[in-house]
Amino acid sequence: MGRVLNVHEAKTHLSRLLDRAAAGEEIVLAKAGKPVARLVPLASRGGRRVPGTAKGLLVVRKSFDAPLPGAIRRHFE
Repeated sequence: MGRVLNVHEAKTHLSRLLDRAAAGEEIVLAKAGKPVARLVPLASRGGRRVPGTAKGLLVVRKSFDAPLPGAIRRHFE
């Protein structure tokens, strides 16, 4: 577990805590001394998306653009 801070201290130093979390530190937020949440860095997204990487994983049926059945269509009208 990372450094534990009470909510009051966290509110006072939020910008500084965000910088520390972005640098990789885990910070635990506590309320009345009881840990309730963690402030952790987001995982980086990596590189740019590459089109076509899901090719063959999805199937779009020929009926994809067919009108909805009447029982379902009524809910949208």
